[in-house]
Amino acid sequence: MTPDARYGPAEPAQPAQPAAGAGASAPLGTTTRPTATALAATATTKENRAPMTPEQTTWFAETFGALVANVGRAVLGKEHAVRLALTAMLSDGHLLLEDAPGTGKTSLAKAIAATVQGTHHRIQFTPDLLPSDVTGVTIYDQGTGRFEFHPGPVFTSVLLADEINRASPKTQSALLEVMEEGQVTVDGVTHPVGRPFMVIATQNPIEQAGTYRLPEAQLDRFLIKTSLGYPDRASTVEILAGAKDRTTGLQPKITTKAVADMADLAGTVHIDAAVLDYVARLLEATREDAQTSLGASVRGGLALVRCSKVWAASDGRGFVVPDDIKALAVPILAHRLVLDTEAEFAGVTAVQVIERIVASTAPPAQRAA
Repeated sequence: MTPDARYGPAEPAQPAQPAAGAGASAPLGTTTRPTATALAATATTKENRAPMTPEQTTWFAETFGALVANVGRAVLGKEHAVRLALTAMLSDGHLLLEDAPGTGKTSLAKAIAATVQGTHHRIQFTPDLLPSDVTGVTIYDQGTGRFEFHPGPVFTSVLLADEINRASPKTQSALLEVMEEGQVTVDGVTHPVGRPFMVIATQNPIEQAGTYRLPEAQLDRFLIKTSLGYPDRASTVEILAGAKDRTTGLQPKITTKAVADMADLAGTVHIDAAVLDYVARLLEATREDAQTSLGASVRGGLALVRCSKVWAASDGRGFVVPDDIKALAVPILAHRLVLDTEAEFAGVTAVQVIERIVASTAPPAQRAA
């Protein structure tokens, strides 16, 4: 038994038979692999989901790797950030990027949308932006004598909310419903945005004049916060040599239907009670820490569990190990903390607090009895 296997299911899972007549939603161009719908057949009901089989985990890891490589053709030298972005998408979550201008945030959104054969819209958030500019508006049609809904840019696969903190809190709140529930309600009528749907919001950490700080309730709805940063020298030289939009001509590797199937399949990854207890202890430590005035919420713990399942499956495992939790703790939990005033004045960052807590909290040695 390998050390990782200590956290797997207590009983080996029996291979599940794919559902008859499963639709074709595998990566584009694939004919010999089982379809995503067939591989996700054991995850059709939330009440009785069998753990992932070895065949399913192999397919998931290979497909995830293909997606990362394809996006990496447009966003050079940022594999870890790309993996985090795709993990957010496959966890039905959203991504917050805090970066200086010109680091490739728009390219990342466009590349992900092209890779999953989806659509992409960009909204430049400004102080005069209205909520209806985001969600859409109902307009009276004199010809038909009826009110018709005109959808806003939020109806897309990947929405880039550029400099989200420059819009008023009222406009920022227009994203709350769609980020949490995948739908928009206008004039009492609900309109689903479909799957996959991911918001990639950006903030400029340099210039804060005229901005509105995101409230904690909205920060808590972003599954992951990270940054791209500037590329290394070799990647910079390659970008300069091309001197063009590297997302142009990027070919899709998977369909949007298959993305939804992958997200459902990731939900079947096994996470042992001992690992869940480890997550709970990390959450409690953030609340009890002397340098925080507000620790991570239960929503933060759920986000960590959801993402750890995708992270494990992308590594070819059907179960979560403590190292998955450690790898994701900073990008998932750090932005949910509110530091004590004295700690802020001392220059302490939320990232440092999470790293210290992870280092001081002992992971489980084996699965729960």
